[in-house]
Amino acid sequence: MKKKGLITIIIIVVVILAIYAWIKGSYNGMVQRQEGVEAQWAQVENVYQRRADLIPNLVATVKGYAEHEQGTLTAVIEARAKATGITIDPSNITPEQLAQFQEAQDQLSGALSRLLVSIERYPDLKANENFLALQSQLEGTENRITVERQKFNERAKEYNQYIRMFPRNIIANMFDFEKVGYFKAQAGAETAPKVEF
Repeated sequence: MKKKGLITIIIIVVVILAIYAWIKGSYNGMVQRQEGVEAQWAQVENVYQRRADLIPNLVATVKGYAEHEQGTLTAVIEARAKATGITIDPSNITPEQLAQFQEAQDQLSGALSRLLVSIERYPDLKANENFLALQSQLEGTENRITVERQKFNERAKEYNQYIRMFPRNIIANMFDFEKVGYFKAQAGAETAPKVEF
C-alpha cells in the first residue's frame, strides 16, 4: 500500500512540475515576444524621429528661396508638431493608438509631399547642394520608415499568433497579454495614381 501511495505522490509531483514548466515556458515566450515588439517599436520611433529632425533644416533651406510658399511651410511645421506630439506606450500598443499615430505621420508625409512638389518651381533651390542632400536624406529616411514598419508588423504578427494559440491563450489571458495592432496602408493606397503627360 505504501508503494502505491509513493508512486501516486511521485506522479502528482511530476505532473505539477510539467504544468509549471509549461506555464513558465509559455509566459517567458510571451515576454520575449512582447519585448521584441517593443524593441521594434523603438526602431519605428527612431526613424520617424530622424525624419522629424530633418524637417527644420529642410524648411530653413526652402524658406530662403521660396518666400511665398509660407502656407506650405507652415503646414509642414504644424504637421511635424502634431506627429511628434503623439507618443505611444510600447508596452501597451493598441490598434486605436497605432491608427492615431499613423494618421499624424501620414499628414506629415502629405505636407512634405506638397512642399517637395511646390519646389519644382524653383530651379535655383533644386540645384542647391544643401537642399539636394536634405532631400536625399529624407528619401532614405522614408525608405527606412517603410522597412521598420514592415519589421514591426512581422514582430506584432509573431507575438499575436503566439498569445492567441490554444492553450497559450489561457496563460495570455491570465497574465493580461494583449493583442498588438498593425501598421496599415493609407486609405486609397490601393488605387494607383494617374500619370498624365
